[in-house]
Amino acid sequence: MGKIVAIEYTTLDGVFEEPGWSGPYFNDELSNWQGSNLREADALLLGRKTYEGFKAAWPQMEAETGWFGEKMNSMPKHVATTTLTEPEWNATFLTGPVEDAVAELRAGTETLHIAGSADLVNHLTRHNLIDEYRIMIYPVVQGEGRRLWADGTKVALSLTEAWRTSTGVEVVTYRPA
Repeated sequence: MGKIVAIEYTTLDGVFEEPGWSGPYFNDELSNWQGSNLREADALLLGRKTYEGFKAAWPQMEAETGWFGEKMNSMPKHVATTTLTEPEWNATFLTGPVEDAVAELRAGTETLHIAGSADLVNHLTRHNLIDEYRIMIYPVVQGEGRRLWADGTKVALSLTEAWRTSTGVEVVTYRPA
């Protein structure tokens, strides 16, 4: 059976959007950890907004990011969308109910990683389809902005790993309890 892993950047108060606030805290420790995550992934599972943002950015960043950018650009992407019609950037669009399409992907052998895509993360959490949550909690309070967890999303989690970078970012891994 495959595995679905959500990897998210958040502030201490749970804001995840527009993570420009992460820049001053990002270092080699997080870069290496993100590299390990990407090596593990067979494909990306993305919401439409994240897919469009990544598709616009990553092809231009491949030269400066080396193997990481090459893998981001070449690996398959499974995208939850009801508005896009022409897949690009090695993407396929999920068809039918998202939870059914993702359950079918999960029944395979691939390790699928979700980045960003809060609507998708919340939807899949409500359907018990995420196997692991890896969250980087940055020592920043935004005070406003879109939160990772939407009202109504509930899940009990068990901490399986936690460590802190030298810049104060808490990196935690949870699995559903």
